[in-house]
Amino acid sequence: MAVTAPRLNGDNLKTLPGDVALPAYDRSAVKTGVVHLGIGAFHRAHQAVVFDDALAAGDLRWGVLGASLRSPGVRDQLEPQDGLYGLVVRDGLDESVRMIGAIKGVLVGPEDPAALVEAMASPDVHIVTLTVTEKGYRLDPASGALRLDDPEVAADLADIANPVTAPGFLTAALKLRRERGLKPFTVISCDNLPHNGKRTRAAVLDMARRIDPALGDWIAAEGAFPQTMVDRIVPATTRDDVAALEGRIGVRVLGMVKAEPFTQWVIEDSFAGERPDFARFGAQLTRTVEPWEDAKLRLLNGAHSTVAYLGALAGHDHVHEAVAQPAFAALVQQLWDEAETTLNPPPGLDIAAYRRDLMARFRNAALQHRTRQIAMDGSQKLPQRLLATIAARLEAGLSIDALALGVAGWMRWQEGTTEAGETVPVEDPLASETAARIASADTDEGKAAALLAVEAVFPTALASDPRFAGPVTKAFVSLRRHGALETARRVVETKA
Repeated sequence: MAVTAPRLNGDNLKTLPGDVALPAYDRSAVKTGVVHLGIGAFHRAHQAVVFDDALAAGDLRWGVLGASLRSPGVRDQLEPQDGLYGLVVRDGLDESVRMIGAIKGVLVGPEDPAALVEAMASPDVHIVTLTVTEKGYRLDPASGALRLDDPEVAADLADIANPVTAPGFLTAALKLRRERGLKPFTVISCDNLPHNGKRTRAAVLDMARRIDPALGDWIAAEGAFPQTMVDRIVPATTRDDVAALEGRIGVRVLGMVKAEPFTQWVIEDSFAGERPDFARFGAQLTRTVEPWEDAKLRLLNGAHSTVAYLGALAGHDHVHEAVAQPAFAALVQQLWDEAETTLNPPPGLDIAAYRRDLMARFRNAALQHRTRQIAMDGSQKLPQRLLATIAARLEAGLSIDALALGVAGWMRWQEGTTEAGETVPVEDPLASETAARIASADTDEGKAAALLAVEAVFPTALASDPRFAGPVTKAFVSLRRHGALETARRVVETKA
């Protein structure tokens, strides 16, 4: 009979092997200074680590209360472990393990929304961070406006005391703080949205002003929504990952996360109140985030999505397997050539070095980063990862062949089958609409036209521009007739 390893908790931390890094502070003395909405793997491998560093340096104001706005999964993983979890950093054959103690607890919004609002209204809370994915902001992907037709947004407007959405929770908590005479907290979006701070601010102000114009004016005058750029590759944790860590350290750690060594957090230096010494703990404070944000979205994220769709269609489960194919690697370089012309790099960002580092990160086989994970929610990602770059290229009168193939890869993925005929789930808020549009067309060209008519993704002016529709349609037809690898090869050879 197999022996079950004990779960990680505060009592058995010191029994772990000596090469495991442990929280270097008294966890019982930590205050909750941060509430994080959307406590998924990325937060636990990125922002929570920075707050853990602040605690280790002796500033005990920055414990994190996590919140899930959907399911109790993370709460159920971390609660028996006293909020502790493991971070495994992998680079080739090298691996390090660190136990993170910054999480003070996890609330589940749907179970008791008022409790989460109350927690955010605590005078100890100075910062609220978010990783709720692009779709969690309830913004129209094309315009960036709050989706007033969203039934949960409508529910929040009708009963803001029991919110459902991320903008609703922010608005409800800020409303309660105002009523209590407290300053607003700083809201830091850590999702891959262009101008994420401005968009989050606009969504909250729209909701607040519809509830109480004076509330909106107060948030506008006193609140802060700094722009940010976050970067770290954090693949989904598998059962094998959990088992491997258990075998190494002798305790079972649920909620563990794995990541690459590289991590970056650029934050606009604009806060409503207290904050940690972010620069001391590796974050970059700057007057303007947009150049950093554009470089990351257009180089890393644009290439990631392109490799994900094409690689998954061709049967590659992981990113490193896809870029091992010369045609896909060459396509990424061509996409970067196209995207680089649209950038205005900030001082300190060497684009050539950044590109070399990105390819090395893509080739990191130890991460096991699944293409299908990256392919999720593509309708929400396409505008900022590829379409913005395409618009800038077209405005300059430049070609978009590699970028167009990335868009066509998303369109081909909406069919829900790989080139080998395997049925795959299309995990996307617009999946039912894209499936219906594909089914309505009889030809490859017709399917492309039907998908280009999805106004929630493609602005009408762009979709009707033959300089865009032509290359995208050509690439989509080629994907259906010749496959992803051959189509990539043809695009690269045409450029050469």
